[in-house]
Amino acid sequence: MTPAADQTSYAMVNGLSMYYEVHGDGQPLVLLHGGFGMTGMFGDVLPQLAAGRRVIAVDLQGHGRTADIDRPLSLEAMGDDVAALIRHLGLGRADIMGYSMGGGAALRTAIQHPEVVRKLVVVSLPFKRNGWYPEVRAGMEQVNEAAAEFMKPSPMYQGYVAIAPKPENFPLLCAKMGEMVRRDYDWSAEVAAIEVPTMLVFGDADGAPPSHAAAFFELLGGGKADPGWDGANMPRSRLAILPATTHYNIVDSPLLAAVVTPFLDAPMR
Repeated sequence: MTPAADQTSYAMVNGLSMYYEVHGDGQPLVLLHGGFGMTGMFGDVLPQLAAGRRVIAVDLQGHGRTADIDRPLSLEAMGDDVAALIRHLGLGRADIMGYSMGGGAALRTAIQHPEVVRKLVVVSLPFKRNGWYPEVRAGMEQVNEAAAEFMKPSPMYQGYVAIAPKPENFPLLCAKMGEMVRRDYDWSAEVAAIEVPTMLVFGDADGAPPSHAAAFFELLGGGKADPGWDGANMPRSRLAILPATTHYNIVDSPLLAAVVTPFLDAPMR
């Protein structure tokens, strides 16, 4: 459970009535949850991040308090929604941090709308579908409308029905999520063109191997040369691998805010 928000509201963006809540004050950070999640998914990490900044936690399309619309789920559309929210709130250029599906939405925001992004943090999301371990991709193949029945004992289902505008739509969410996660993608070229400072955070036992995280970092310009004794050639992007951390518990790790905060606080070059 996270502390009560300083403000909660809805913004009309791209046909969505998008729920968001504000914690703290300072440089804005838009925080995006993972699949089947909601604003509360970050638990204790959210107040740690909000200790020194204005965190705007968002419920993405069809998740949490944001009702679904007649539109497929896609990370590209979510990127458009996040950019529209930043403009709606008059934030100028905001920092964006997302986990898993939210990491994809954050990444697509930076690719499609770099003018609204100051810094980017991507947590536990490969830059291409084949970056996931084969067993993870096999699990994605099983996500469909029928899976809703098997998910009823899960915290994700319980959280959804507690706050969703239409709790009966959970099977539809499962169907749409299945269609999205089965879609192939490879954003190598677009990632290599990103110019905003970016931090990647993965667990050492994540859904993708550390070698993929290193390849992601290299696409962003990192890991290619010695930066020099004075750090003059330090890449603008960062990579953190959290020890004893999986795709499923990384958002609960006390190390997450600890590694992200210095990156967000560092002056822009």
